[in-house]
Amino acid sequence: MDNYRSGFVTLLGRPNVGKSTLINNLIGEKITITSPIAQTTRKKLKGILTTKNGQIIFVDTPGVHKPHHRLGEILVKNAKAAINGVDIVIFVLDSSEDPGRGDKYIKDFLEASHTEFIVALNKWDLVASEFKNLRLEQYRRFLGKNKNFQIVSASEGEGCTQLLDMVFTFLPEGPKLYEEDTICDQPLETLLSDLVREQVLRNTREEVPHSVAVKIEKIDAMKRKNGKSFTAILATIIVERTSQKGIIIGKKGSMLKIIGQSARSNISKLIDAPVHLELFVKVVPNWRKKESRLIEFGYEEEV
Repeated sequence: MDNYRSGFVTLLGRPNVGKSTLINNLIGEKITITSPIAQTTRKKLKGILTTKNGQIIFVDTPGVHKPHHRLGEILVKNAKAAINGVDIVIFVLDSSEDPGRGDKYIKDFLEASHTEFIVALNKWDLVASEFKNLRLEQYRRFLGKNKNFQIVSASEGEGCTQLLDMVFTFLPEGPKLYEEDTICDQPLETLLSDLVREQVLRNTREEVPHSVAVKIEKIDAMKRKNGKSFTAILATIIVERTSQKGIIIGKKGSMLKIIGQSARSNISKLIDAPVHLELFVKVVPNWRKKESRLIEFGYEEEV
């Protein structure tokens, strides 16, 4: 196919700048979890967009931040490693705020490693109209005169088509790297555990910080007595303290029921089938600091 382009694109930025929402919008499918709380994404995740002009393999990354435990160290190291071997990096900035020290750290890191990058000024819908010109000028000075950038609103879809057009100009000509109907290369267990963890974060907010992991114990194809098929999923929510377990379960199991109903709905949409989801909560003290537990729950340092 003439002028068909394909390549790998990493999204990099501080926590909670909207990288996951942006990937979901660009691909048009919910493949990665979003939350109003920082540090939602924990694993590099390839989302694949196939169009008549080319194929983009997006790599979402955890937000780059100052780590406070072994899990944080692994996340930041993996995020930085995600720029190796890609064709272009999208540096995602939260335009509703002034550029900060964390943004400068990432910009300096990209420039020092001679990594080619373009910029997505996200959350433009949150900038008051009277401040838009001022904010644009701030980011022009911050980025330098010759930097390619695109104003976007991942939640509203504004500017996303233009961002894709810009990305394609940086990709080499080449064939499809994945089948046309593939949108993600992660194992099903990873996607399911993320969808459950998303609802824990959304429904408990700051009461249960990021000491939460979810382990998918079992996935079974089942049939009801009436012959209709469904998927049975057993998952364990892991926390570090007994008090967190109490918050997640809630009074007479009310919170766990809310988490389960929301997660089941999203999982059913993902796999396009009825789902029976059973959740348990387990306390594993200080799991984020223990290498063996991190490996067990799927958080390994990438080479």
